[in-house]
Amino acid sequence: MNIGLVIAGTLGRYFALRFFLTFLAVFAGVFVLVALIDYIELMRHRGQHGASAWLFAQTSIFRVPQLSERILPFAVLIAAMASFLNLSRRLELVVTRSAGMSAWQFIAPALVAAAVVGVLATTAYNPVAAVLHEKSKRLELQIFGGPQTGLQSTGAGFSLRQRSSDGQSILNAITTSEQGLRLGGITAFTFDEAGKFLHRIEAKTAVLQTGFWELHEARIYASDVPPAFHEVYALKTNLTATQVRESFATPESVPFWELPSYIEAAERAGVGAARYRLQYQKLLARPFLLIAMVLVAAAVSLRFFRFGGVQKMILGGIAAGFLLYVLSKIADDLSKAQLMPAIAAAWTPVLVGGLAGLVALLYQEDG
Repeated sequence: MNIGLVIAGTLGRYFALRFFLTFLAVFAGVFVLVALIDYIELMRHRGQHGASAWLFAQTSIFRVPQLSERILPFAVLIAAMASFLNLSRRLELVVTRSAGMSAWQFIAPALVAAAVVGVLATTAYNPVAAVLHEKSKRLELQIFGGPQTGLQSTGAGFSLRQRSSDGQSILNAITTSEQGLRLGGITAFTFDEAGKFLHRIEAKTAVLQTGFWELHEARIYASDVPPAFHEVYALKTNLTATQVRESFATPESVPFWELPSYIEAAERAGVGAARYRLQYQKLLARPFLLIAMVLVAAAVSLRFFRFGGVQKMILGGIAAGFLLYVLSKIADDLSKAQLMPAIAAAWTPVLVGGLAGLVALLYQEDG
């Protein structure tokens, strides 16, 4: 009995290590590919802005961790499929089954490894990716911060309407950083209390201060008046930092550990925080989503090679992952529209994927 436990423990560590190394290889490959594509896309604007290739490379390096985080479940799915198929091809699963181990025993190590990866991705990788993403936004502000850029002509940007003692104004920013407290590529239209247009302002950057936006390198255009240039110009606002973050900051830019306090502050200020609740629940559900991906991979990958049909198994696993992704996007959209609770939207793909994989395995293994 002790010998059996030792063998089972040794095989469990071996299977977990195989899965983890395969996952690292897949994730590293995806990381490099995303970095290369993102860098090439950024370099398309080099001629317009004259920034150095190294500055573009830094921006891409800081952006890629968050971009790669979105495809983490697919990396786990592919890694689990590749690991199980490789074990089957080398007949290691056959030997394991002949030794009396069930499929559940050699799937369990991969499930534990996936859970550990999910916990680390939520508690460690996500905060680092959020911080690096903020750094990439500052670099983007340095590169694309001017009021006349190629990005502006495409209609990309962030808009915000505000009021003050001087009247109303509409702000449009091409880039944001520091969760919306610093903006780049500013175009502002100001109106009086009666709604009459006053002037248009173009500025390189804007920083939120208490009661006003501090615009740098601002140029003011008004009817029948020559343009006026101001090195620093104050545009009054009644917005608070919390309200600005809700308008400009993306949920992905808030680290996991800061989300609860940010949601609480937004609710105290009377600002909707549905997107941030959804992001928090999705991060909490991530370890279980990765476990569900391993179950789906096992359901389509445990067929022995000699039985054939490997191509169909691989396509089936990819199709299952794609369907879960579609389900996740639909649930996200419903939650952001406040048609579905954030908890339900975040955990529905986990339950659907996990139950589908579990039922398929039960049918295959236990008849």
